[in-house]
Amino acid sequence: MYSPSSSHAIHCHCASPSPLRSSSASFKSSSTLCAPRTLAIGFVSNYQRQHLSIRCRRSEFLDQHRLTGRSPSPPPEEPASFNPQPPGGAHWLLASALNSRVFVGYSIYKGKAALTVDPRAPEFAPLESGAYKVSKEGFILLQFAPAVGTRQYDWSRKQVFSLSIPEIGHLMSLGAKDCCEFFHDPFKGRNEEGKIRKILKVEPLPDGTGYFFNLTVRCTILATFDVQNRLLNMDDSIYIPISKPEFAILNSAFNFIVPYLLGWHSFANAIRPENSFRMNMARSSVDFEWGK
Repeated sequence: MYSPSSSHAIHCHCASPSPLRSSSASFKSSSTLCAPRTLAIGFVSNYQRQHLSIRCRRSEFLDQHRLTGRSPSPPPEEPASFNPQPPGGAHWLLASALNSRVFVGYSIYKGKAALTVDPRAPEFAPLESGAYKVSKEGFILLQFAPAVGTRQYDWSRKQVFSLSIPEIGHLMSLGAKDCCEFFHDPFKGRNEEGKIRKILKVEPLPDGTGYFFNLTVRCTILATFDVQNRLLNMDDSIYIPISKPEFAILNSAFNFIVPYLLGWHSFANAIRPENSFRMNMARSSVDFEWGK
């Protein structure tokens, strides 16, 4: 779906003028004389010129902040605590200020399988005008892993299924007795179309205590038997029960993350009072329903 801004250092040196000796008395202690906009430090008896170095660091994060809604990572020598907090106060935005990438997920472990749910950010593409548009919507990645022992799972044999935004909405709208089925072909529109088919079924449990998630992956491979080529169909099915509380957590997480998967947070964070006049001028020629 998301480059850190560059920072530069400015070095300033203040030249120190020679100290002035008093004609009326000699000074045994150190003396300091400051002229306007200059700074001199020295000793009458043994004077050495001192150079003061001022190092300024400045993060130019405006463009990135408007695009992603988060502040860039602090420079290597700048403490993370001095990183400006992004408006809105979202906790995951504060975490992203400390690390350019944040990995989150929700996992459910059962006797025969485990399920991990991960959000994936949308992708943006620049326009000639300097603005950005969403080139690819975000999605939710479901990862199923079979169990190989007590609370042990073989993630090398995992099967994945990507939920699009309409499919997320379908899951969120399920009633207690509703079911749904999604079909995916990763190679649709290509020469390999039909070789891999994924079917995700979500059905209510018989006792009404939750839902049953069943992912079936069907692969068609070309095998050779007795010098003859044959097509073989291989099915791999992983299922896991999801309780009502667990499904409620998924629904809450989906409800929160969907606007971010659509990229709407970038639009909201880009709204500025100084841009309202320019935006209104650009829209003056557009007919709105409430303007008629």
